[in-house]
Parts: sequence; C-alpha cells; structure tokens
Amino acid sequence: MEQKVINILKKLVIKASNRNETPVAAVIVCENKIISKAFNQRNKSNSTLAHAEILAIQKANKKLKSWRLNECSIYITIKPCAMCEAVIKEARFKSVYYLLERVPEKKQYNKTVFQKLDNSAYDNDIQNYISIIEDFWKKRRK
Repeated sequence: MEQKVINILKKLVIKASNRNETPVAAVIVCENKIISKAFNQRNKSNSTLAHAEILAIQKANKKLKSWRLNECSIYITIKPCAMCEAVIKEARFKSVYYLLERVPEKKQYNKTVFQKLDNSAYDNDIQNYISIIEDFWKKRRK
C-alpha cells in the first residue's frame, strides 16, 4: 500500500507543478483504502487555505462524515507547514508520514504580528465571553 501511495503522490506533484502550483501533495488512507488525495491549489483558487493537506482533509471529512480522522493516516510529500500541522493535529490522525523535510533556508515572507488586546478596556465583554465559553462546555460535558 505504501508504494501505491508514493506513486500517487508523485503523480499529484507533477500535476501541481504543471499547473504552476507548489508541488506538494497529500493522500489520506483509512482502513487500508485511499479515501482522499489532493495537491496544492492556492494559485488557482486564490485561497490561503488551499494546501494539499487541508484539501485532502476536507475531502476525507466529507467522505467519512466526521471531522475526526483518528483511524486514518496521512501521507505528504513534504513536512507540513505550521498551519497544516495544526489542522492535522486537530483532525486527530493516527499517523502522519512525509517524504522530505522542509527547506530550512527558505525565505519567510510572512511579517504578521499578533497582539493581545488591552483587556482593561473590555472587562465586561471579556467576562461575558468567559461565561459563554464556560456555559457551552458545561452543557456539552453533561
């Protein structure tokens, strides 16, 4: 099965490259069956989220009618970026396999800065939000 997955990954990265997309691909296997596959499509779709891993996960979620993929394994051509790694963890995969490490010297273009809001200006809003979250989890865990 692993060699079959590797062959599919190879075909997908060629397809991505031919379409001027970053040649990254992902295949999801569940119970020894391929249930989804995808390659990067950010340029075509103009979507930040159109990474191969996320597209494959969305297809698997739809096919299995579940956001939990804890009985599945995902195979990827390159070690996932931070965004995809977080989504993979959220999906609760049983196993994650990748062929290549990320290029360490790759230039990072992202200059986004995260800043926490000044809580003192929003005390009432924060308390309301905390109450909503606590109530949600109390109801959910009954």
